[in-house]
Amino acid sequence: MNEWLVAGAAMLVLLAPCGYIAMRGSTVDRLLGLELGAVVTSMAMLLLAEGFDRSIYFDLAVVYTALSFTGTLAIVRFLERWV
Repeated sequence: MNEWLVAGAAMLVLLAPCGYIAMRGSTVDRLLGLELGAVVTSMAMLLLAEGFDRSIYFDLAVVYTALSFTGTLAIVRFLERWV
């Protein structure tokens, strides 16, 4: 194992607090936990892509980041009626 894989595994461990906040917080806290989880996941994908030396994983991380950003904008647009 190299340092990229260790850093990627550490980033994946950081998803647990994001998941807890996304399940247990208020509406705004849940949205923030979801967004932070998306950022941590995309960073973990980039670190694992470098560790495994696979260029397709870089593309997957970029697409995931773009889709999570647009999804968050859609959720915020939907939630602005009630918050």
